[in-house]
Amino acid sequence: MNFRRTMIGAATGLFLFYLLLLLALFSQIQGKKGLEILIHPGTLFSIRLSLMAATGATFLAVLIGLPAGYALSRFEFRGKRVLDTFLEIPMIMSPVALGASLLLFFNTPVGELIQKRGVFFVFDVPGIILAQFSTIAGLATRLMKTSLDEISPRYEAVARSLGASPWRAFYQITLPLSLKGLIASVILCWAKAMGEFGATVTLAGAMPGKTETMPIAIFMSLASADIDKTIVLILILVLLGLGALYGVHMTGKRKKYD
Repeated sequence: MNFRRTMIGAATGLFLFYLLLLLALFSQIQGKKGLEILIHPGTLFSIRLSLMAATGATFLAVLIGLPAGYALSRFEFRGKRVLDTFLEIPMIMSPVALGASLLLFFNTPVGELIQKRGVFFVFDVPGIILAQFSTIAGLATRLMKTSLDEISPRYEAVARSLGASPWRAFYQITLPLSLKGLIASVILCWAKAMGEFGATVTLAGAMPGKTETMPIAIFMSLASADIDKTIVLILILVLLGLGALYGVHMTGKRKKYD
């Protein structure tokens, strides 16, 4: 058996598997009916809410994940292995369990105090952002650490030897060199946040017109046997994710041949 053909065949087989799933969805939706569902106020609300929440959650995850990833990539400190291991919790813990943990936290005295004197998270929009942040923060840190690991610390050391501060060396040397990988990490986290369901529905609930993100709307439509709406929402979610990821790949390709 030809080695090259076997490897390419495996990749092609996976591609065809997912392509068939998408084609099956397209084959069951009517153009006019699909357009009516797409421009329906309820659908537009779900799209806007998903975009807003995923963007907010990704921003917070990057805001914390980038310095955290840098610390794990560059520094040795006490408890590093423990800290690094704990960042895997969202990856080994089911989203529903993570959402339940958040919900139970807000039933503690500390959680109740936060909601009374701060932002209300349970069954509200901030809960969506918090749930999505909880599921992608560890992933963002891990992906960004991997991108930073590819950049040799020697570049920063040279900049430091020429008088640059640690902050300046980071912003002018490490950040530009790792930018492609960091952007890919951000897009991947954003796409994951867009599709997050378990933690979101557990903490924020499934209230139409309030906490109904696209994944929740898909679940509710399927539960009510509204197959047409289910298909339209799935396609929107998939196309948004694929479009974002493809844009990153094309950007990387242009940079490669510039």
